[in-house]
Amino acid sequence: MIYTVTFNPSLDYVMFLPTLNVGGVSRAEREVIFPGGKGINVAVVLERLGHACTALGFKAGYTGETILSMLRGHLPRVDFISLSQGQNRINVKIKSTQESDVNGRGPEVPAPYIENLLHKLNQLQPNDVLVLSGAVSAGVSSDVYARIVAQLQPRGVLCVVDAVGPLLKAALPFRPFLIKPNAAELAHLFGVTISNEEELLQYARKAQEQGAQNVLVSCAENGALLLTEQGQVLRAPAVTLTGPVVNSVGAGDSMVAGFLAGWLHTHRYDVALQWAVAAGGACVMNEWLPEKKDILAFIPQEKTA
Repeated sequence: MIYTVTFNPSLDYVMFLPTLNVGGVSRAEREVIFPGGKGINVAVVLERLGHACTALGFKAGYTGETILSMLRGHLPRVDFISLSQGQNRINVKIKSTQESDVNGRGPEVPAPYIENLLHKLNQLQPNDVLVLSGAVSAGVSSDVYARIVAQLQPRGVLCVVDAVGPLLKAALPFRPFLIKPNAAELAHLFGVTISNEEELLQYARKAQEQGAQNVLVSCAENGALLLTEQGQVLRAPAVTLTGPVVNSVGAGDSMVAGFLAGWLHTHRYDVALQWAVAAGGACVMNEWLPEKKDILAFIPQEKTA
């Protein structure tokens, strides 16, 4: 079974505007609302690719109930812990001549609720997969992902960490199965500037030296680079899009889901990388998250068998 954790779920209110008039009034041509949060996105795409997934996380207030309601039909297994106070956040995504995001803060998660989550995670079994994605809620320690990976990785749970800064850095010594920074996040992790592929590979190796088993670096229009636990360096170009770019939100999460689907299907890292790039590319042509057919359209037939 695959599990994802979303500490800070959201409602994503997406507004499409011809122009954004900063400091004045702008009028949207249309709006859509989606359930959001990186772990939720990973879970939805994995379900669409045929892999049973349980989404864990925290819900609060009216917005929390709305998130759950909107996930029905997409995720049959949602096991969120109810917080006694606060509201899940609303993120505003503005699609105009440029993309602009205003992300809400979300509720605080007191320590007893974190212990409740850790108790649930204690039930995971060897060869289960756990995806820890995104920022944590207000009041949650930046070592929480490290605590979870330290607890589960030695028991044979494959832990994926898709986070930035201290959350990721603290988890590295406990040997997560996969991390997925983009190039800017990898540079931020080590406090450097990365200007070419040689430096990208250098710092991917450094992340591996610090504990990550596999390092998947997303590079936008330049595709992706994968440094495997065997030391292989695999590269995949970005897919050639068959339609306009509609939305970049969720592309990285789709990559994580695609990687896991490809790897679980074949246990081949070259296939996993191909699926990751295909899922990320398919995502940007959708208003929300890609369907299975969108992803398979970018994968050579021999890598879907």
